[in-house]
Amino acid sequence: MSRKRGKKRIARPRAEDFAPLDPVEDARLRAEAEAYAASEVDYESFEEPEEDEAPVGPPPTLEDALHALEAWEDAGKAAEMAAYHKAERRYLGVSVPAIDDMVSLWRGQLDVAGRVELARALWETDIHEARIAAAKLLTQARLRPDEAAWDLIASWVPQFDAWAIADQVAKAGSKRLQAEPARLDEVADWVRSDHMWTRRAAFVFTLPWTKQRNPKPEDEAVRDEVLGWAMQLADDRDWFIQKAIGWWLRELGKKDPERVRAWLADHGERLKPFARKEAAKYL
Repeated sequence: MSRKRGKKRIARPRAEDFAPLDPVEDARLRAEAEAYAASEVDYESFEEPEEDEAPVGPPPTLEDALHALEAWEDAGKAAEMAAYHKAERRYLGVSVPAIDDMVSLWRGQLDVAGRVELARALWETDIHEARIAAAKLLTQARLRPDEAAWDLIASWVPQFDAWAIADQVAKAGSKRLQAEPARLDEVADWVRSDHMWTRRAAFVFTLPWTKQRNPKPEDEAVRDEVLGWAMQLADDRDWFIQKAIGWWLRELGKKDPERVRAWLADHGERLKPFARKEAAKYL
């Protein structure tokens, strides 16, 4: 892949990066980190229907979709979810399987343009389950035309503030990147963002390139490019960035261990110990 790049600067560790955290804050971050680890299973096992079905019933409006979601509202679960995710927004307490059923129906009732517009409206409500549903509406490999879908997905990235919604959107975004790899030009700029969740998204969106058994030369070029991003951010002390790098390297190690060994030999000491251990898990 040949794309222009600006001058890259590697962040250097600062003394304040290693200062002990307030005990309450440290406990909160540890709990959030432990909870986040469970999200990887969901990402790896995710499947979505690929078939293009004929419309089933009239297209739903935003009001229809919210009514369906609110019909499953559970105040007790909503309170648990608010405490678990810690992002300030409304939670309904709706289960993922229930959201999947609703989204499956809506997909059958809407053309691609309709899905994009409903996804946009659901996202703007800032309700947790509505944002999850918005991402699921756009998570399909065959989605044509898909320019509006990609533009919408990319516009959500700077708004990420917690891993659950971010990872759900990444599932949709990775499909659009695989459909049009030239979009990696835009993703490459995320690595230099001041917004931690945007930097992290560069790795989560590109996870499919770690999973190919017989990558083509252009796929190997993408792997090398993402490894370059990991090199740029290896000194980033944020736990989520370290986790994302370790996660990406760990998955690549299943299919391309020599690349991971070489990267770790050159840059592994710059990672936090837990990320380095994660990266080498399958070597």
